[in-house]
Amino acid sequence: MTELATMTSVCPDWRLYEVVAGMKRHGYKGLEPRVEWGHASGIEAGLSKAERAEVRRRFADEGLEICCIATGARMAVQEPERAGHVEDVRRYIELAADLGCGLLRTFGGARGHSGELAAAVEHTAEGYRQVAAEAGAAGVTVLMETHDDWCCSAPVRAVIEAVDHPAVQVLWDVMHTQRMMETPEESFRVIGPLTRHLHAHDGRYVDGRMEVCGLGDGVIDHASPVRLLEAAGYQGWFSVEVIHAPGSDHDPDAVLAGYAAGFRGFSA
Repeated sequence: MTELATMTSVCPDWRLYEVVAGMKRHGYKGLEPRVEWGHASGIEAGLSKAERAEVRRRFADEGLEICCIATGARMAVQEPERAGHVEDVRRYIELAADLGCGLLRTFGGARGHSGELAAAVEHTAEGYRQVAAEAGAAGVTVLMETHDDWCCSAPVRAVIEAVDHPAVQVLWDVMHTQRMMETPEESFRVIGPLTRHLHAHDGRYVDGRMEVCGLGDGVIDHASPVRLLEAAGYQGWFSVEVIHAPGSDHDPDAVLAGYAAGFRGFSA
């Protein structure tokens, strides 16, 4: 069964108690904090052990989960920059474990490699190998998202296969694979068995560029990926990723309500 989650990017100005209330108001079970962006929820690597324990207790008491920590770490970038991202991932593995969270989002990022794609795949996989055993020991799965220079499914699968560790798997952002002209069925055949998390944001083309919109108002097929994954035994999250900057003019309740209604419409 697929459960409904939201990223804090939907409600960046809400403090943690407001996030919890909003989740319960609209039927969300999971929260995906986007760290490093100054969101008012305050879930960051700088939390003390006591603060982490209090967040974990609060969510457990409410019947909710911290389902994934969304980082900005990028494993395809060149050294010495990548070394900093590897250390960030290590800090966030510890944060995730302390919060009882089993998933950690990362990016491939800009390939920045002048050689063949195979060389970029190996370079990226080597970055993930540096954290795979540590993540596995902590009970955390590090996810590589179909995003940026890695929107197509096949190169992402190639990285995961090169890492060859169960603690490194795929986050399927269904918008980005479809932007690359992959059908959900094509993407599923490549990365479906490796997918542990979904990102959801519908979109439509405006002046040749993709613009995020309400679920069901755009051209991105979310129903088929959920159907395909569930038929294969997926028991993960459908996490709403509608990005607002702190202080911007937006209505988090409207986004949460709309995406919840859309999700229930095709997952019932």
